[in-house]
Amino acid sequence: MRTAEFDRETVLRNAMQAFMTYGYNKTSMPKLTEVTGLHPGSIYCAFKNKKGLLLAAIDQYQADRRVHYQQLFANSTSLRCALERFLQDLVAECLGNESKKVCLLTKTLNEIGEQDADIQTALSTNLSQFESLIRQQFLIAWPDSEAFSEEEATNRARFFIMSVYGIRTYAATQCDSSHLNALADRLLEVSI
Repeated sequence: MRTAEFDRETVLRNAMQAFMTYGYNKTSMPKLTEVTGLHPGSIYCAFKNKKGLLLAAIDQYQADRRVHYQQLFANSTSLRCALERFLQDLVAECLGNESKKVCLLTKTLNEIGEQDADIQTALSTNLSQFESLIRQQFLIAWPDSEAFSEEEATNRARFFIMSVYGIRTYAATQCDSSHLNALADRLLEVSI
């Protein structure tokens, strides 16, 4: 049997866009074959089924986000700058053309997360990795702040992430730049 050849990252990014736009249940196999350019047999061979494709798309989504945020933080000179850049990026994303698409993790969690243990595990793992990435910023002794203790860094990271997902959810129905910027500014102030 011949192995299908394709650009895995491109396929996964196209699949994640479909899942973010339509949700898991409304993303049909014909839609997935359309957006990925793969035949159904190739999807089944490479990912076993639609759920396998979703799980791989979640991993790709988080890997892409991690690289993006690490670059964002690496180019920052202070904790305030790092968090401010993160929040500016968040608001721009919420206001962009993709604003009607909710974050893949949020959309999947709301739609099917509690119904499937594998998906729940993947989402929990990815959110834990995101928390760890943010916590690391609070653990650094930046020029404008001392490093926080592990416990305080963890608490601040959890609060920050909860607020980020609150802003994303708010933006899905109230996509007003002045409101989103005010929320981001307030979050920045209470986080440092």
